[in-house]
Amino acid sequence: MTGKSSHQTDGDHFAGLDIGAVATKAVILDRSRKVVGSSVVASGADLRAAADKALLNSEQEAGLESPRFGGLVATGYGRKNVPGAAAAITEISCHAKGSFHHFPFAQTLIDIGGQDSKVIKIDAAGRRTGFKMNRKCAAGTGAFLEEIAHRLGLDPAWFDDLARRSTKDVEIGSYCTVFTASEILTKIRRNVELADIIKGVFTSVIQRAMEMDPLEGEVVMSGGVVAHHPYLVEMFSARLGRKVHVPPHPQLTGALGAALYAGEVPGDGGA
Repeated sequence: MTGKSSHQTDGDHFAGLDIGAVATKAVILDRSRKVVGSSVVASGADLRAAADKALLNSEQEAGLESPRFGGLVATGYGRKNVPGAAAAITEISCHAKGSFHHFPFAQTLIDIGGQDSKVIKIDAAGRRTGFKMNRKCAAGTGAFLEEIAHRLGLDPAWFDDLARRSTKDVEIGSYCTVFTASEILTKIRRNVELADIIKGVFTSVIQRAMEMDPLEGEVVMSGGVVAHHPYLVEMFSARLGRKVHVPPHPQLTGALGAALYAGEVPGDGGA
């Protein structure tokens, strides 16, 4: 990690970096574990530069001109690209810790990211008891929604509003992004309403998550897809027949967990 804050480890703040394949997130906590700075930037091709940028943006938001971190922990796809971090911890552990910080009870956490989805089981003590990941296909992830938007010539930011306008249920496949895109084009040729198609796409995301693992007990949702598509959460709640909890900033859950770990990990070493 380059920059002024990379090895300063005797201070009053703790930082977490979640370097994903699509976005890099940073969170800075003070000693009371309050979030004082955060940032989300595109990961791009240079993960180390993205980490530097996200951390710098967070420092500026926190008003820290010369930060001295009590600890810095990295997680996510690019966690090994932060050589100044005291530790690199898996995203499964960091997402679980970040979610439990907001919701201190046993839960099933569904994290829908840019390239993968996770279902994480957490017990009443905050311990991770199991997880499943969707690694083989982008179906049900942010990349899935981006590809559908590209095929339709739409901005993904419009999806939430479009889905809310739907008046009919349309079934869309949930197993393959390529086949789903072709299926959608077929429905367009058959004059299926766009709003109904987009709601069907959301339903396919929900179905994909439900197929990964039983969604027992209290359910929490996090990730960038959840942050940008709140109607997806409403649909999920309706499907389950119970409330789905969402952290205040769902895209920052992993980075928050990493920052919380930074408050526990010695700042002068680790792996």
